[in-house]
Amino acid sequence: MKEKKRILFLEDEPTIREVLTEYMELSGYEVTGMDRGDATIHLLGRETFDLAVLDICVPGADGFAVLAYIREHCPGMATVMLTALEDEQTQLAAFNLYADDYCIKPVSPLILLKRIEAILRRTAQDTGGHVGNGLVLKKEEYCAYYDGERLPLTVSEFLLLQKLCSEPGRVFTREQLILSIFNEDYIGNDRIIDAHVKNLRKKLPVPCIKTVIGVGYKCEKKF
Repeated sequence: MKEKKRILFLEDEPTIREVLTEYMELSGYEVTGMDRGDATIHLLGRETFDLAVLDICVPGADGFAVLAYIREHCPGMATVMLTALEDEQTQLAAFNLYADDYCIKPVSPLILLKRIEAILRRTAQDTGGHVGNGLVLKKEEYCAYYDGERLPLTVSEFLLLQKLCSEPGRVFTREQLILSIFNEDYIGNDRIIDAHVKNLRKKLPVPCIKTVIGVGYKCEKKF
């Protein structure tokens, strides 16, 4: 029997938490609901999850504090921010903390499920291999290694790197890169890719991602 993916859901509004939890469980996920940020951080110290859906404005410790804890202590966990805060500054703050996606409430349960599915997709197929000198991408693990050391990439950052490395030297537009991460389900500003590239560059030990002004990004052959 296929093991269920575990989702941690931080949301202090009982109705929203109950409705979305039911949808996620009906889709085959094992869901743990929380209503306080401090309690969520405590739980993360004891249990592991595949993905976290985090509201930002919650009591105890806000969603950003939980996100920061996840990035420091659980780098392999995917994250989706789910919040009523839709200003650009807040969204950029989330992506600068390496969130994989950002959904604005009210959100359609079906759209949220599609976002979750897109982030957790492609884990079964093993297409790992070497890309460049010292860089190894392992799709079945959603992990990248450089000279044997694992890079602390989010799922979205891994998918972005994988797309860029799939054709070294080719320039990809932001729209093409968005489709490689979110597929057709993403609704929002294409500048989300800029935030992901910024974070990815910080984590790569070599400067291999180049900006092509007015078009998008490419990965150079030289690592």
